[in-house]
Amino acid sequence: MIKKIQIKKDYEVRLDKYLKNLFTSLTQSFIEKNIRKKNILINNSRTKANYVVKLNDNLIILNFHEELYKNKIIYKKNINISDNDLKKFNKSIIFQNNNFLVINKWSDIATQGGSKVNVSIDHIIKNINPNYRLVHRLDKETSGLLLISKNLKYARYFSTLFKQHLITKFYIALCEGSPKNKNSKVLLNIKNKNQEIEKTITNYVVIGNKNNITQILYNPETGKTHQLRKVSKNLGCSIIGDQKYNINSKYNNEKLMLHAFALKFTIYEEKFSFISELPDYFLTFIKKNKLKFKENLEKELNSF
Repeated sequence: MIKKIQIKKDYEVRLDKYLKNLFTSLTQSFIEKNIRKKNILINNSRTKANYVVKLNDNLIILNFHEELYKNKIIYKKNINISDNDLKKFNKSIIFQNNNFLVINKWSDIATQGGSKVNVSIDHIIKNINPNYRLVHRLDKETSGLLLISKNLKYARYFSTLFKQHLITKFYIALCEGSPKNKNSKVLLNIKNKNQEIEKTITNYVVIGNKNNITQILYNPETGKTHQLRKVSKNLGCSIIGDQKYNINSKYNNEKLMLHAFALKFTIYEEKFSFISELPDYFLTFIKKNKLKFKENLEKELNSF
């Protein structure tokens, strides 16, 4: 049976989330599998789970059956935001205006919720104001700058800027070993969780090296899951503390040494530039290993 649904509101939501709201019994794996198999189409064309549904889109389900696509009562877990998490979040804010805010995210908190996530940044911001929205992501273990919109208009605006590569991001990583070149542009094809090949583009420059520890400034042009961690491994200098891609490291007890260091973008001709402080564990590792960390990176930031 074929079911056709016309999108009658501008939801600004991913297709997988839209389907989960529409048919609450569906699992993420079921949705992704049927999108891959072309059982779920948008405007008669193949699509992806992260496609953002738009007003007047035609959603077509080719294998629709009420037993497959059904609703069930879901009891949502109430997320209690502790005073400590709220204080931590407020302390992490380095800029805000009427339309967006920028935080210096701490390590060990997920950006958004999941089955194994008790509290995330998304939970916290929705607790503060339901209109607040994430506009990009950082891994749970990664610290640093995170953009949050305060309204739908700016969520859409930031989404457009990211798609057009008009938001420049910089990360600092402490890596075990060193790449062959002091600076380069890395074009690397990586597999996502669905085993699909994604193209990534990453610029980097080495800003320091001592005791087989290399300090690298990364400027990713694309934003794929674990991109910098995979690129580092490919360069032969996996990031210190990376429990997934650097498992034989002598620094296994360290936290992930990857920090979203700087952001640059322009909104309606107004230029914004943000630089964040390194977390204490980062600075402690630098001091413990007697690294000469280069603090003023303005020249390097402007060279990309």
